[in-house]
Amino acid sequence: MAVILLVEDNELNRDMLSRRLIRAGHTVPTAVDGAEAVERALSLAPDIVLMDLSLPVIDGWEATRRIRQQEAGRRVPIIALTAHAMVGERERAMAAGCDDFDTKPVDFARLLGKIAALLDPGA
Repeated sequence: MAVILLVEDNELNRDMLSRRLIRAGHTVPTAVDGAEAVERALSLAPDIVLMDLSLPVIDGWEATRRIRQQEAGRRVPIIALTAHAMVGERERAMAAGCDDFDTKPVDFARLLGKIAALLDPGA
């Protein structure tokens, strides 16, 4: 299926979501902070990135901007994930370069739909 880079600093969230994505047939490398997210997104060339926005070292907004600044990171779809669903968060994530936005706790079926739509926009 797809290589999905999961960027999540919370170990329980990372473990739960990665196991569910793997069961759905995906390969799921992970990153635990924004700096590692940038490095892994550019070196692994994943099919999609799931980016937590509240991260240590570099937050998810800045990590997304840094990924987008590089040629290798301009085309990879990025879905922002956040537990902070306040007004303006979606717009802020999109302005940073995210392609979509979802809230935690993750509705797995909805997230899979967003992943599928970004991986195959013509479907």
